[in-house]
Amino acid sequence: MVTLQPIAPHNIEAESFRIIEHELGPTNFTPEEFAVVRRIIHATGDFNFAETLRFHPQAVNAGLTAIRSGKNILVDVNMAASGVSSTLLARFGGRVICRIAEAETATMANANRTTRSDAAMSRSIADNIGIVAVGNAPTALLKVMELIDQDLFKPDLVIGVPVGFVNAAESKEILAEQPYPFITALGRKGGTPVAVAVINALLRLA
Repeated sequence: MVTLQPIAPHNIEAESFRIIEHELGPTNFTPEEFAVVRRIIHATGDFNFAETLRFHPQAVNAGLTAIRSGKNILVDVNMAASGVSSTLLARFGGRVICRIAEAETATMANANRTTRSDAAMSRSIADNIGIVAVGNAPTALLKVMELIDQDLFKPDLVIGVPVGFVNAAESKEILAEQPYPFITALGRKGGTPVAVAVINALLRLA
């Protein structure tokens, strides 16, 4: 018979974090990086992310600076926009931007023969973006890196964790080689919950 441990609702997250820290054991992450890793594991139940996550040395500081400067966060899908703590972000003056479902995005995608994810990124380069977070579409991450390479886009931090089997792992390998601040998870695993967990961890650190 399964025995449930009684716990007060307001203590559930803290107890979850305690369990994660106990089971994970010592790591080489900085305390700030570990806060991100812990929230990802909390969101996914997957300890494998402690092995696959990669942080540019300036990633966390760049993300915190962007948030504290009141810059906006660009995400690739509406699910991510719904998951980000907009209340926390609003305290610093920023907002979450997602253009995937806008009619202008579909029009641009059709005209350029690209995906809507590609077009949504292109349409957002002038929106005071501090952090870009991609958890779903490799084409969005590839477009962000292309725009940066062309000096058309200069976000402070790129969070690239698309999930899937077509160009997902490859796009993240490319990101992990870039000189600018990034957070990524190598391999096929990732997804919108991971991207949201990274953002919300940074918002709490800020």
